Amino acid sequence: MNSTAALFPVILLIVCGWGAGKLRWIQQEHLPGLANLVFLMLAPALLFRTMSHVGFDGLDFKATWVYLAVAFALFIGVSLFLGGHKRAIVIGLACIFSNSVMIGIPLVTMAYGPEGLVTLITLISVHALTLLSAATLFFEWRKARDEMQQAAESGQAMKAGYSRMLKMVGKAAWRSVMHPVTLPIIAGVVWGMTGWQLPGVVDRTLELLGQANGPVSLVLVGATLAHTRMKGELKGALEITLVKNLLMPVLVFAAGYLVGIRGVPLVVITVVAALPIGSNVYLFSHRYGEAQSLVTASLALTTLAALVTQPVVMWLAARWA
Repeated sequence: MNSTAALFPVILLIVCGWGAGKLRWIQQEHLPGLANLVFLMLAPALLFRTMSHVGFDGLDFKATWVYLAVAFALFIGVSLFLGGHKRAIVIGLACIFSNSVMIGIPLVTMAYGPEGLVTLITLISVHALTLLSAATLFFEWRKARDEMQQAAESGQAMKAGYSRMLKMVGKAAWRSVMHPVTLPIIAGVVWGMTGWQLPGVVDRTLELLGQANGPVSLVLVGATLAHTRMKGELKGALEITLVKNLLMPVLVFAAGYLVGIRGVPLVVITVVAALPIGSNVYLFSHRYGEAQSLVTASLALTTLAALVTQPVVMWLAARWA
């Protein structure tokens, strides 16, 4: 399927979800349950089954490392440009963290098939682990530093502050590994390395669950948009959207091209870079109580803007990769 044509079913499914939300067929209190269905059942089934068939030998991490290098550089650049404070760190994460599961998986599957999906899942396997752990490290370091400056206490207080910071980073890394996205990828790779075949009934069940992941995820995105308000945060959300939807894919494509990546892997990491903000940023902002309304508005605006920017990025990436 043509990559641009593959985007239209994605858009229509999001529109269907938006309509269902506006008509109150899917009410706001239903959204957490639907999100749990996607993240705890449908996506893990797809990820485990795909990786159990691909195995570790079928993964190519070169494109993934390029993507992460650009993401880290952009995260640090945005955070420091905005002052390096706690709110700036949350905004920096919003500028680099893509919705690679709920939107990325169905889009890449429809547009680029199994080859594209392998590249995407390779990236997903370390995406949350590395980016969220890094953001947690920077945030906890800044938080500990601010608290110690305010308290102006002894060296013992300083030691306690940094000790807590390291403990929080360790917990974040552990949660990233035990995440319902990361864990089935690891389990699938391990199963594939054994050489065992999944029992037919199990394989077919996982296949059906995986097929449901795309439509349900996209309908959920649309319903979430229907219940999201952006009042008062439009300017900041627009600035984040320009960085996330346009600047990041340009930087990822340029870096990948310079190191010799071509074809589907280069197209996929560019398309993923242009995806809207992922829900993990929303959870991160609410966990720390920083920039919640801005992140919520940015999540909605980057998703709406992607209906226009995503086909442009897909077309240009396919043309030049």
